[in-house]
Amino acid sequence: MQPIFVNDKPIYLTTKVEKETDFKNFLLKDANIELILKTLSKKSINSVRLIGHKEDKLLKSFKKKLPNVVAGGGKVHNDKGDILFIYRNDKWDLPKGKTEGKESIEETAIREVKEETGVGKLEIVKPLPNTYHIFKRNGKVKLKITYWFEMYSTFSGKFYPQLNEGITEVKWLNTEEVKKALGNSYSNIKLLF
Repeated sequence: MQPIFVNDKPIYLTTKVEKETDFKNFLLKDANIELILKTLSKKSINSVRLIGHKEDKLLKSFKKKLPNVVAGGGKVHNDKGDILFIYRNDKWDLPKGKTEGKESIEETAIREVKEETGVGKLEIVKPLPNTYHIFKRNGKVKLKITYWFEMYSTFSGKFYPQLNEGITEVKWLNTEEVKKALGNSYSNIKLLF
């Protein structure tokens, strides 16, 4: 089941109908996004399931319900196997951002990592799973689709957190530090580990 997050609560796209417990079922074709957001805001509800007919058409059908914002980001490793993290809005995150102009999603991911952290010498190793989350900006609800890439960098210079994006810290984290950081991160980011 593909999760689409609203804060840290998931909306699952599925073809299976199950008896409701701590979740609510809605038909995908009739789904009202405002009602779903209101339902997810209740403490007793942990998730929402949108039920469709064809597994391979679920995500495509859902994407049509909201304006889409496309972003690219990186899970960057260094020579020691440490992973590059940013600290923004009191949470640990991975660098990412929206596409600009006609750039490819790979170009977006590399540009955003560099802009948000100051880290250069970036090389894409392989694509990672995409993540999806719903956010509200200027009263409008949108779906952010983030294309993630595993990257490698030999960079060892000074970090430059992008302060105007609310990034207050950039750090290479080792395995133990990553585990701790993921305890104060977003559900979407946890899917990449």
